[in-house]
Amino acid sequence: MPTDSPSARPLLPQNPDLDHLRGQARTLQRAVRGGDADAARRVLAHGLATEALTLSSAQLVVAREHGFPSWPKLKHHLDTITRYRWDPADAKADTSAEPPADRFARLACLSYTDADGPDRWDEAARLLAEHSALVDRSPWAAAAAADLDALRRHLAADPATATRRGGPNGWTPLFHLVYSRLQRTDWPGQGDPLGCARLLLGAGADPHEGYLWHGLPTPFTLLTGAFGAGELGPERQPGHPDSLALARLLLDAGADPSDGQTLYNRMFGSDDSHLRLLFEYGLGQGDGGVWKARLGDALDTPQEMLRGQLGWAVNHRLGARVRLLTEHGVDVRTPLADGRTPAERARRNGDPELVAYLVAHGAETPAPDPVEALLGAALAGDATEVAALCAAHPTAAAGARAARPSAMVWAAAHDGPGAMRILAELGFDVNALGRSDIPSDQPWETALHRAAGDGDVASVRLLLELGADPAIRDRRFDGTALDWARHFGHGAVEAALLELVKREEREE
Repeated sequence: MPTDSPSARPLLPQNPDLDHLRGQARTLQRAVRGGDADAARRVLAHGLATEALTLSSAQLVVAREHGFPSWPKLKHHLDTITRYRWDPADAKADTSAEPPADRFARLACLSYTDADGPDRWDEAARLLAEHSALVDRSPWAAAAAADLDALRRHLAADPATATRRGGPNGWTPLFHLVYSRLQRTDWPGQGDPLGCARLLLGAGADPHEGYLWHGLPTPFTLLTGAFGAGELGPERQPGHPDSLALARLLLDAGADPSDGQTLYNRMFGSDDSHLRLLFEYGLGQGDGGVWKARLGDALDTPQEMLRGQLGWAVNHRLGARVRLLTEHGVDVRTPLADGRTPAERARRNGDPELVAYLVAHGAETPAPDPVEALLGAALAGDATEVAALCAAHPTAAAGARAARPSAMVWAAAHDGPGAMRILAELGFDVNALGRSDIPSDQPWETALHRAAGDGDVASVRLLLELGADPAIRDRRFDGTALDWARHFGHGAVEAALLELVKREEREE
C-alpha cells in the first residue's frame, strides 16, 4: 500500500465530539430517506443498501468515512481521546489572577501554539527571579525550573508527586521538565534537568507519558518534548538544551523510540541526531508499543512512520537522511502515496544524484518518461538536458506544464533562479498557486510569495522580471507578497517590491 504520511490516517478534526458525529449519522439517514442522491452515493460506496437505511448503518458509513472500520471502533477511539486529550490554554486569556507558580510553569514550557517563543521564556525567567520561592509551592514549577533540591523536598513530603498531574497544564512534573525551555534564557539559577529526570523516573514517573494535542491522534510524548522542534522553527520551538541526554534517559527507562510526533516535528530541519539515537534503540521495529495499543489503526505503524520520513526526505533533497533511512532498512522500492517510487519522485524533483543512490541500493531504475525527465531536468537547472529532451520530445513541455502547473512555486522554495528561468522559458505560469512545503498543486501561494517570505531578493527580482504579479493574494492568509515580506521582517524584499509599485505608479 502506498504510504507517505508522517501523521495518523483517520480524518477526524481537532477535538472530535461523539455527539456531533452521531448528528452526522442522523443527518445522513434523513438525507437518504429523503432521496438525496449524494447521500445515497456515500452509503453505496461502502456496500450498504439505501432502502430503509438504519441509524446503525448510517453510523457505519460515518465511521468508515473517518477511517474506522466500525462505529464501536470509532467510539473506542473517542473514549481514548477523551482520556488523553490536552487543549493548550488560550494565549490571549487574562491570566493576571493566576498564581505566580502556575504562570511561571505555563510560560516556561512549549505549548505547540503560536504563543511559543523566547519572549515567554524570558518572562518566565523574570518571574522566577522575582518569586524564587515559587518552586517550593509547586512541584510542577520546580520541574519546569529543573530545581533538583526543590523536587527532592516535594517528593520527600509526598512520593506520589512524581506521577501526579497538575499545574496550569495538567501535566506531570516530568512533562514540565522536558517541555521547559527556561534554560534557553539567562535565568538566575543552575538547573539540573538530567538530575531531575533521574529523580522522577526513579520515583515512578511513566516514560510513556503523553497527551493528544487538541484530541489529534499522534501523541505528544516525553520524547517529543525532549527533542522539540516543529512547524514554527528552531527559534520558537527548539529542542531542550539537553535533548539527546534527556531522550537517552527516557529510552533507557522504556520510552518507545517509534515516536511519530518527534519524527514529524524534527523532519523540517536537516539535523538527524534524533534519528541516529532512536535507531540505536530500535526505531521502526516492534508493534508500536503503548500508544499503538491505545490508538490502534489511528496511529501509523513504526514502519509506516519511517516510510513517511523517507518521502519527506526525498521531496526535500535531504540526501543524508535518505541514506540514513536506507542504511536502516527502510523500503526504497514500494511506491509512496502519490504512486511514484522514491526514485521516481527524486527524478521528478530534479535530484539525479539521489536517483542514482536509490537505484544502487535496491530501487528500480525509473522507467523512461520524457515528461518526468523534463520536470526533473528543469528543477535541477540543467538547461542542456532540457534542450535535448525538448528536441527529442516536442510535446514534453506541454505535458510537464499539465502534470505540475505550479512547479514555479516549488522552484522558488527549493531550486533558485536557474530553475525558475528554465520553467518560464518552458511556458510555466509564473503566477500559478501551489504549495512550497510539499510538491503539490494545492493553491496556497505563488512563487513570489514564497521568495518574499524567504527573504530571497534575487529570486524576487527575477520573478518580477518574469512577470510575477505582486497584487495576487495567497489563499491561506489573504496576503500579498509585500505582506509576506513585512510579516517575516525582510526589509530588502519589501524595498524591492515597493520600488516596483512606485515605478508602476509613475508610469501611470
